[in-house]
Amino acid sequence: MPTRREFVRNVLAGAAALAVTETFAPRRVLGANDRIRLGLIGAGGRGQEIFKSALQCPNVEAAAVADVYTRRLDEVKKFAPQIKTYQDFRKLLDDKSIDAVLIATPQHQHVLNFVPALQAGKDVYQEKTMAFNPNHAKRMRKVFQGSGRVVQIGIQSTSSDAVARAKEFLTPEKMGTITAIHTHHYRNAPYGGWKRAIPADCDAQHVDWPGFQGEAKPRPFEANRVINWRFYWDYAGGNVYENMVHQVGFWYKLMGLKIPASVTMTGANYLSPEMELPDTMDVSMSQPENLLFTWNSMFGNKYFGEGDDLVLGNKGTILRDDRDQIRYEPQDKPRGTKSAEPAGPPAKKSADLIAGGDATLTHIQNFFDCVRSRKEPNCPFEIGFRSAIACYMSITSYREKRTVRWDEKTEEVV
Repeated sequence: MPTRREFVRNVLAGAAALAVTETFAPRRVLGANDRIRLGLIGAGGRGQEIFKSALQCPNVEAAAVADVYTRRLDEVKKFAPQIKTYQDFRKLLDDKSIDAVLIATPQHQHVLNFVPALQAGKDVYQEKTMAFNPNHAKRMRKVFQGSGRVVQIGIQSTSSDAVARAKEFLTPEKMGTITAIHTHHYRNAPYGGWKRAIPADCDAQHVDWPGFQGEAKPRPFEANRVINWRFYWDYAGGNVYENMVHQVGFWYKLMGLKIPASVTMTGANYLSPEMELPDTMDVSMSQPENLLFTWNSMFGNKYFGEGDDLVLGNKGTILRDDRDQIRYEPQDKPRGTKSAEPAGPPAKKSADLIAGGDATLTHIQNFFDCVRSRKEPNCPFEIGFRSAIACYMSITSYREKRTVRWDEKTEEVV
């Protein structure tokens, strides 16, 4: 097994070579009905969930799985016994018969998986938040541009029925001038429901610790960092990266919003002493389109639930609830009276601990459709890029206790 230095050096060397040659591994051309051979990189809870969803899609074959922790490889083998397993994801990418990969690793690893996957000729379904920081986002963009690869970002609401419904109302006639979007995400669950017990076999023998750390600060092996990685700034962005990104990505796509001009985030950790990140927070994003996008969240009360986005215009309001139902209220209608605009059929709610919603299957099917057609998927790279920067600006503001701004020329947070 390579050392951490060798692992990082190999990945960076591959990216540098790509920048010079601008060449990519050839890919197998698929017809409309061809079977897609699929690999999974990152087989934790979310990885296994999206992999199971993918295998419900027609003409999709489970080919291989990679994870730094051997227990997870064994777990996938239970529902896909024919699958090949690897601790080193690069060995999965060496299989030229694999057409596409799902990436569901911890957030700090995304760039290290994404760049080699595109270089190896794979189409990629990349779980959110797409990039851990602007440097990662730009490295990912460099390899994506001109690659001809299909990339779908895992903001699954962009494949839901809510998209078409919201577009019906996002017109000057219905909304007038929109100057604010209010969103929130509330749970009454310690640690956001993310705290997990540490299995007895989570040790240096069963975990590729250098592979897990990637480019993060080198530290001695610690099982809690492997299992509860969401507790640490080294690997995660908290509920901003877990759930704010879904709401930001949805409205960024529908309204064509750019990276915020400035962001202020405040908050604290009141109820989760083992976690470095906040459990109560408020984000205010000043958009260059002359509107204010706010998001607030807490893990100590669920009265407001995990949704109810409000888009506020001087002629009307669009409301989106946590089941992805859309409702429109004209500005002159008395509050509390029944809306004249139907909300549409109720959406189902999944048990997905991290994201919720039932659009995952539809979103993954859209990815496979685009792998075959080579069309742009519902949540393209650019939405992943912009939403990731907005999230990074938020946690940077919180950690540095100041308002941060986006420099469009240098593409840096200042």
